[in-house]
Amino acid sequence: MGMPMITTPRWDHYPLVAQEEHAQSWLAIQANLGRAPKTVEAYGRALQDFLRFAADNQVDASTARREHVASYVRHLLSQPRERGENVRVLDSGGGLANATLQQRLTAVRLYYDYLIEEGLRADNPVGRGRYTPGRGFGGPRDRGLVPRYQKLPIVPSDEQWQLILQAAHAESVRNRFMFALAYDAALRREELCSLEVGDIDPAYRLVRVRAETSKSRRDRMVPYSEATGALFGAFLSDRRTMCTERGPLFRSHSDRNRAAPISPWTWSKVVRGIALRAGVAQFATHTPRHLRLTDLARAGWDVHAIATFAGHRTVESTLRYIHLSGRELASKLELSMDALHAERRRQLESLLW
Repeated sequence: MGMPMITTPRWDHYPLVAQEEHAQSWLAIQANLGRAPKTVEAYGRALQDFLRFAADNQVDASTARREHVASYVRHLLSQPRERGENVRVLDSGGGLANATLQQRLTAVRLYYDYLIEEGLRADNPVGRGRYTPGRGFGGPRDRGLVPRYQKLPIVPSDEQWQLILQAAHAESVRNRFMFALAYDAALRREELCSLEVGDIDPAYRLVRVRAETSKSRRDRMVPYSEATGALFGAFLSDRRTMCTERGPLFRSHSDRNRAAPISPWTWSKVVRGIALRAGVAQFATHTPRHLRLTDLARAGWDVHAIATFAGHRTVESTLRYIHLSGRELASKLELSMDALHAERRRQLESLLW
């Protein structure tokens, strides 16, 4: 198994974290433990935001109490949209998405966990534990300061998917192959962009997702379709005109970074452009993965098999990804009830003899 990727925190992005001894130590530990670069960046920005709030309100962050954290939550709930028109779902009741609020508080909670482990304070003002009906907040609880919303993933309709495919058809062969592979293998954005030449097995039409690039830190092998295999052949011919090296599979076409490995942010821009041209603004880099897993459920795959395909550690994660419409569920129920009634009739017929 490969070693986890080590990233260096980008201290210029969060100067207050860099200046505070314990905050800097905590973030450096996260990076040294091999946390994903995106995770380290998110933790750094979240802690930077909290330290700025504390400084603005003349609060020593290392000794902050629960009322200070509550004030920070109120501050977050009053924030304007961070990305303006690019925000597709607003679900927090305030300007920040619920997932963003949870991310900010998670970083702060983990920072205080570190201070407790270092013997610098006795309690965590963010808190954790389960809210138990009838007991309120007494005893252990895992209800956070902000309610966590579990929303259905966005899965395009058949009509929207056709519009997306038409828009994607105008892309380069590299982008078309990436798009097809993202759907076929249900790849996350980082998994797709981190693929290397040796990860593709054209003989068996398999792609290997290496543990060090996977969110679950587990290897997995997943198949891709014959049509995607044909795109792979065309892509390799195009790639050889720009780069003959092995290593990273997908390379940049830009004059400034020609043949450099493609970044996840570049791929996000490509998919965003496709979505806008198709008129399906909510389509994002994770949407092909949602659709693929939903299609496997529609095809009758067992949830454990889908979890293995997706690289999920638990089936609970898989169930959050699978989205069957009310019409599909009604159809499944009708078929199940028809089969049950037929069996009941057969059983009753035994009374006749």
